[in-house]
Amino acid sequence: MAGYVAEVDWSLREGEDFAAGRYGRGHVLRFDGGIEVAGSASLHVVGKWADPAAIDPEEMLVAALSACHMLSFLHVARLAGFGISGYRDRAEGTMAEIAPGRQAVTRVVLHPAIDWTGDAPDAARLAALHAEAHAVCFIANSVRAEVIVA
Repeated sequence: MAGYVAEVDWSLREGEDFAAGRYGRGHVLRFDGGIEVAGSASLHVVGKWADPAAIDPEEMLVAALSACHMLSFLHVARLAGFGISGYRDRAEGTMAEIAPGRQAVTRVVLHPAIDWTGDAPDAARLAALHAEAHAVCFIANSVRAEVIVA
């Protein structure tokens, strides 16, 4: 079994009013590789209390699904004998109400663009490779949101 660590660090700033909900949602995320990333609640959720330049949890979920699919796809394509020199994606997540007062990221659409070396798979084989990558993607296996490869 593998383990993963992420640290989240937030503190109230001078002049903010926690009890009244008037406080910044900006924080720092630290990962075991040493990188620090500015984090925040989504601007869509808390408005002016968000840091629009920081990454929010919803964006991190969409990015995690995209990155996991890419890594899984590279693996299954290599095993199938295909060569890839580049892979890009512009993943899009959708938040929706799932019950009164409850929201969730319910759908993530991946838009991969792949640069092939040598022969590229036909449309049916490409779809099968994406389906296999989705099936082995750890993150996709961990969420209930619909994940679509467009």
